[in-house]
Amino acid sequence: MHTLLRYLGTVAAVALTINLVPGILYTGGWTTILLVALVWSVIVIVIRPVLQILTLPITILTFGLFSLVLNALLFYAMAWIVPGFVVSGFLAALVGAIVLSILVWLIHQIL
Repeated sequence: MHTLLRYLGTVAAVALTINLVPGILYTGGWTTILLVALVWSVIVIVIRPVLQILTLPITILTFGLFSLVLNALLFYAMAWIVPGFVVSGFLAALVGAIVLSILVWLIHQIL
């Protein structure tokens, strides 16, 4: 039950992010939003930790700012993975990744 609530919180955060950040569009309705939330969850749990370890030297050299770039690249990669999800550019991906991360954290704290 806890996992389902966390997933629904991520779905709500994705829906809010799409509505708040210009340059992020979707077609296909709620199916696309549910798929984006699922893909983002898998990316955060599986792929991001591996990439953080691999890019640790450059993250240290940039005083942690490269982690923002890494999150933006992963967010931008979702547009290639999920059909009907469009990110118009790197700036939209950067803002979208930041907004989504904050909203997911906030919603999970509330739940």
